[in-house]
Amino acid sequence: MLNNYLLILLLSFTSSAKSNYSLPVHTINRQSISTLTLSEIGDFGLVRKARPGVPAHYHTGIDIKRPVNNYLDEPIFPIRDGIVISKRQDGPYAQLIIQHENPECWTVYEHIAGIKVNLNDHVSPDSPLARFMNKTELTKYGWQFNHFHLEILKIQPIRLKRDPINPDRKFSSYTLSCYTKEELNKYFYDPREFLQARLR
Repeated sequence: MLNNYLLILLLSFTSSAKSNYSLPVHTINRQSISTLTLSEIGDFGLVRKARPGVPAHYHTGIDIKRPVNNYLDEPIFPIRDGIVISKRQDGPYAQLIIQHENPECWTVYEHIAGIKVNLNDHVSPDSPLARFMNKTELTKYGWQFNHFHLEILKIQPIRLKRDPINPDRKFSSYTLSCYTKEELNKYFYDPREFLQARLR
């Protein structure tokens, strides 16, 4: 009898955990991966060409396009509940890293603006973290940032030394250091596959 009760509890926890995921943008259905639109070169695992100071590497996340023509305050949400462990605010490379439990993973949101959360805040998919860049910001930094970059890490991001100029930037991702498929798959989930398996 006790074993049956534990099994039901476990199944109900698994079912509710699965339903705690949502897409990180407002679409007609935040539970359907088919409503997500990526930039032309924004898919996971594409080879990015070398550029000054950055060797060729694999793209470690997905670049999600603005879902509607809102250039004022289009929100970006966490994919599930978590805790903000790193906050970076430096123009086009502004970034949040969130730690999640059960299963443990980390999500990275980059090329964002208007950050609404602070270090150690608890976040949920119901409340925005930040927004897409507006037209003024895109004109200043470049329209190549007309998307946001989402990563899902399998292992803890890189802990950084304390920086008095950016005291809330505690971690960095492996974004520019995946030179082989083995490294890519060691550190990262394909975000679309990860979400597809967990959305309702």
